[in-house]
Amino acid sequence: MKTALVIGAAGQIGRPTVRALAQDGWEVTAASRGGGRDAGWPAEVRAVRLDREDADSVAALVGDGVDLVVDLVAFTAAHGQQLAGLAGRIGSAVVASSAAVYEDERGRGFHTQGEPDGWPHYPVPIPETLRTAAPGDGSRASKVRIEQDLLALGDRLPTTVLRPSAVYGPYCRTPRELYFVKRNLDGRRTRVLAYNGESRFHPASVRNVAELVRLSAARPGSRVLNAADPGHPSVAGIGAMIDELMGVATRTVLVDGPPPAPNVGDSPWSVPRPLILDMSAAERELGYKPVTTYADALPETVEWLTARLREQDWESGFPKMVASYTTGLFDYAAEDAWLASRAA
Repeated sequence: MKTALVIGAAGQIGRPTVRALAQDGWEVTAASRGGGRDAGWPAEVRAVRLDREDADSVAALVGDGVDLVVDLVAFTAAHGQQLAGLAGRIGSAVVASSAAVYEDERGRGFHTQGEPDGWPHYPVPIPETLRTAAPGDGSRASKVRIEQDLLALGDRLPTTVLRPSAVYGPYCRTPRELYFVKRNLDGRRTRVLAYNGESRFHPASVRNVAELVRLSAARPGSRVLNAADPGHPSVAGIGAMIDELMGVATRTVLVDGPPPAPNVGDSPWSVPRPLILDMSAAERELGYKPVTTYADALPETVEWLTARLREQDWESGFPKMVASYTTGLFDYAAEDAWLASRAA
């Protein structure tokens, strides 16, 4: 039986990844900061604690050698260097990067969102060959450095780099669906959406990303692959799907253009131009076929978010979401004031 070490196993992608690999016949060690288990894992899965910053601890888990390392929490150059230093003891690797590394021909990417006309003009769909940010020490630049350091190893450590876009599913720390679920729970029955509600930010189900990990593990190689769902619904479409799942009716006010006022109409999905990933390379190289669609996977996410919000307020339940979106996601006073001025 082939052995696999999954780093970040208790995270949103890690949970279905461990399950997919175990069901595919791998002997899996599931490593996470807390060392916990997921209820869906087979009993044979070994769950262990791991301090990701401790290189000696990572090396100890690799031991004399493992056939596969899946690293879902490689965020800094040091993390990539840890894996590179163990190249002789790892058969192959799958490492999660991000679609945030992409830039357009003018060097615009996620990092330029706050600048005038900062949102990039990405091609539709985005191929893996599109230029990326320069390697460095920032969050996205670090991802690029990790990619380059590991891919440079070639046959010494065949590494598949996955670039997911808007990841969603239970246990997500920054769930974009929270915007609609919380509003519905708060009794908001009118919402404002910028860009005519047509924004498209390609979603990536954790189950589809896990399937890409499984296929990459079965066919080791040095490659970069996008990771996303088969479809890319608009932000208005996502809101309507969530309304239906929660049994509510909402009136949507569409704005032709950017948010009309601070904290009004600006959801986590709202972008002026689409971000859609090209999945043809994964289909061609791995025979990838999605295991779910957004519509089919969404109920699980909405159910999990609803339960979480009933247990605690959103700021304490999703602190990374608060930090990621500095504008007020739920500034109802600003929205009511804009709606009142519009009506007047």
